[in-house]
Amino acid sequence: MSYDQAYKKSTDSTPEKGLLKIKVFSQFKTFFEGDAESFSAVNKTGPFDILPGHANFLSLLSPGTIAVARPGGYTDQMDIDRGVIHVNANAVTVFLDI
Repeated sequence: MSYDQAYKKSTDSTPEKGLLKIKVFSQFKTFFEGDAESFSAVNKTGPFDILPGHANFLSLLSPGTIAVARPGGYTDQMDIDRGVIHVNANAVTVFLDI
C-alpha cells in the first residue's frame, strides 16, 4: 500500500493501532516511506516524539536528527537542516529542504 493510499485510508477510518504511516521527502527525493512505531525530531521548543494516536499538528523542524523507529527494532536516522512536519490520523508527513 502506498503512502497516499494509507493516508486516505487513515483519514477515512480508524487507523491501525500500533503503527504510523510515515513519509519523509524533499522536492526530488523520498528518504523514507513506510510503517513505523514512532518518529522523533526537534522543533523550536525542543525534542519530541510522535506515537500512534498523537494529536494532529503542524510544526517547523529545527536542524538536528530525525529518527524513525520501524517494527522489528530497526531505527533509521537522518540529519536535517530544516523541514515541516504534519501529523494527521497516524499519518506523518515530513517535507525537507524548504
